[in-house]
Amino acid sequence: MLTTGETIAETGLAAALKPAECDVSRAVELPFEAVAIDYEGREHLPDEATLAELASELEVRLTTPVRAEGFDPLGDDAGYDRVPDGVNRVAVAGHAAYLTDDERRKAVAPRLRAAVERDPTAWVGTEGVERLALATGATQFELLSRTTERDLRALRAAGFDGELAVYAPTVLTDDDDEVLDAVGGYAARRGPVASALPDGAETDRAATGRAREVLSAATRDYALVGTPAEVGERIAALKDAGADLVVGYPARGIEEFVG
Repeated sequence: MLTTGETIAETGLAAALKPAECDVSRAVELPFEAVAIDYEGREHLPDEATLAELASELEVRLTTPVRAEGFDPLGDDAGYDRVPDGVNRVAVAGHAAYLTDDERRKAVAPRLRAAVERDPTAWVGTEGVERLALATGATQFELLSRTTERDLRALRAAGFDGELAVYAPTVLTDDDDEVLDAVGGYAARRGPVASALPDGAETDRAATGRAREVLSAATRDYALVGTPAEVGERIAALKDAGADLVVGYPARGIEEFVG
């Protein structure tokens, strides 16, 4: 009998891990062939030995913010030399929470372009810079939203024949309380959801009334939620719409993907 992790792996899902939350070396315990490692600041960047060991067994992608010192292809790029051969990159603008004031002021477009010229195999994160990312022609790394399937179909219909990957927090349960605890706050930060929520509303299992109604729907829009079979159906729908790969972040912890 397949474990939960093996069941979800059969859908073709890849894993995304956050080094501030777990020991990313545990990626080798997962029943997946590929893993993406998020950037959560220099202090959480995995060391070279860990990355090299993972790359010897898995396809590994490391998020590198093009505005961050160390990964700026038009400035301080010393961090590139510390990424082992075999570790691929996801070039992103960079979340403001992990950047200094000076880094946030840097222009994104020329740096994304330079990052892809330097590494043509890099993926490009699209959040907030969709047109800039598309202009690079590199693999588009989309954040799951309520319009993702429609957007994927539109890109394919318009003739985009490059790779398309989708990132989504993943919760392998249909228990609404568990879902809200895991990704209610995440969904609440999305623009349309924030606008629809009552002021001061709780965003976890304590949510009630209108807030709970909005969040219950939104978590299904912005995350992969449900039993492994239900999540598998959603992944299949995304691939049918044009996604080449779906990358799931285990929002309740790495154990959910190990088990």
